[in-house]
Amino acid sequence: MGLKHSLRKTHTVRKLNNLTHTCPFISTSQSSGPSLMVTCDQPAALIESNRLEKSNRSKFLKYSLPHPVVIDPSIILSFPETRVTTLPNGLRVATESNLAAKTATISAWIDAGSRHDTDETSGAAHYVEHIKLTAACRMSKEERQEKIQDMGGCLSAKTAREYTAYNLTVRDKYVPNALYIIADILQKNSYYSYQDVDSLRNIILQEKQAVERCPEKLIFDHLHTAAFQSSPLGRTVLGPDHVIKTIHRNKIVNFISTHYTPPRMVIAAAGAVKHEDIADKVKKLIADLPTDPTTASHLASKEPTIFTASEVRIIDDGVPLAHFAVAFKEASLTDPDSIALMVMQFMLGSWSKSTVFGKFIGSELAQRVAIDDIAESLMPFNKNYRDAGLFGVYACAKVSLRAAHLLTYFVDNFKPWLLLALCNLDWIRSATCFWQKNFICLFARIEAVDASTIKRVANRFISDRDIAIAAMGPIRRLPEYNWFRRSASLNRQWEGGK
Repeated sequence: MGLKHSLRKTHTVRKLNNLTHTCPFISTSQSSGPSLMVTCDQPAALIESNRLEKSNRSKFLKYSLPHPVVIDPSIILSFPETRVTTLPNGLRVATESNLAAKTATISAWIDAGSRHDTDETSGAAHYVEHIKLTAACRMSKEERQEKIQDMGGCLSAKTAREYTAYNLTVRDKYVPNALYIIADILQKNSYYSYQDVDSLRNIILQEKQAVERCPEKLIFDHLHTAAFQSSPLGRTVLGPDHVIKTIHRNKIVNFISTHYTPPRMVIAAAGAVKHEDIADKVKKLIADLPTDPTTASHLASKEPTIFTASEVRIIDDGVPLAHFAVAFKEASLTDPDSIALMVMQFMLGSWSKSTVFGKFIGSELAQRVAIDDIAESLMPFNKNYRDAGLFGVYACAKVSLRAAHLLTYFVDNFKPWLLLALCNLDWIRSATCFWQKNFICLFARIEAVDASTIKRVANRFISDRDIAIAAMGPIRRLPEYNWFRRSASLNRQWEGGK
C-alpha cells in the first residue's frame, strides 16, 4: 500500500523542443521524495504565453503540477521482504508478511498447464483444475464450500498454458483454515472417482462455448495454434470437444501424478502471515504428494517450442466487427531482452473508443488510430513463456486495418512511457515473480533500457521477421499474409541507429 500511495503522488514529464510538458493524468499532488528530473528555466515571453494557455485549459488539466517529479526508487525499500523456504521434499514456501493487514491470500502455483498435456489428453490440465475444486480429499465438496463461506473467503483457480494456480483470500484469523483447504486441494488423487470426472464434462463444454463467444479469447487461441503449431504451446487450455467428451479418470490421475509434484509447486502467502508459521504448517499439511522426478524444464527441452510463420482466417460477414492479431516471435521469460519488450508494449499504448482520453492519449500509435478512425480498439500484447513468446497487437475494427504496419512503429523519445510502465504495479509484481529479483534490481533493469536498446531489440525480434496472424469476422479486405510480411521488412530504419 505504501508504494501505491507514493506512486499516486508522482508525476511524469515529456520533453519536446526543450520545453517541459506535464502529464496531468497521473497525479494531482507533489511527491515527498526527491525529484530525479529538473525542469528548464523558460524565457519571460514563454512564461506569459504559458500563463495565458493555462487559463484556457480544460478542467482535467487544472490539477497539473508546476514542478513535475518522477518516481523515487528508494520507496521500494519499504516493501515487505519476500522470504522463500524450500522444504525437504522440494516444495517451496514464499511469503510477504504485512501484519498490519486484516486479510491474507494463500496461493498454490503449480508448474503445469496446457503445454504439458498430450495430443490425446489436450485439456487435461484444465480438467484437473475443475476436479481439484469439486472433488475434495479430506472433506466433502459441501463441507469445503461451507467452511469457505463461514470464513467469508473467496476461492478461485486458473489454468494457463504453463501453470495452474489456486487462490484463497480470507480474514487474518482464518489463515490456518485457508492453508488446510489449499492442502486438501493439492493432496493425492486416489479419492477421485469415475463419477467425479464424468460429472464435469458438461460444465467444461459449457465453459468452452462461453469462450468461443468471446472474440478476444478465441483470437488468442487461434494465434497460439497458428504460431506454435505442432508445439506444446499451440494446444488450447480447454482442449478439443472430442477429448473433453472421452477423457477418463486414468488419464486425469496420470496427469496429477506426473505434474503435481513438490519441486513444481510453490505455496505463496501474502498479508497477515508469518513466514515461519506458514512454512511449518505447509510441511505438516502437504505431505502426501506424488514423487515423479520429471521437471517442467525437462519437458520443455524434450518438446521445444517452434515458431511457424502462418495465419488463421475465419470469414464471417454476419458480425459487425473484425478481430485480428498480428504477432512476432518474442523472447522467453529468462531472456534479458524481455524487459525491453515489456517497455515497448507500454510505449505502443492501448486505446479504445470508449476511453476518456480519445485522440489525446499519450501513445503516438494510439493517436494515429484515433485520429484516422482506423479501429474500435487497439491492444498491444507481450506474452512470455519458458522458451518463447509472442509480441504484437490485437485490434478490433469495422473494416480491416488500413495501417497495420503501425504495429512496428516506435518513437525515439520514449522516456515518459517508460515511467508510465514503472507505475503499473501489477506488471512490476509479475515481472519480479518471473525474474525472482527484488524491486531495486528490476527498476535498474528498466532504467537501463534506452532508445538504442529499443532499436536493437526491435531489430532482433521485429525487423524483417516472420509473423503469425489470426483474424475472424468480415475480413475479406484484410491484406494477404505477404503484405504484412513486407511491412515487417520495411523496418530496416532501426539498423545503424537511424
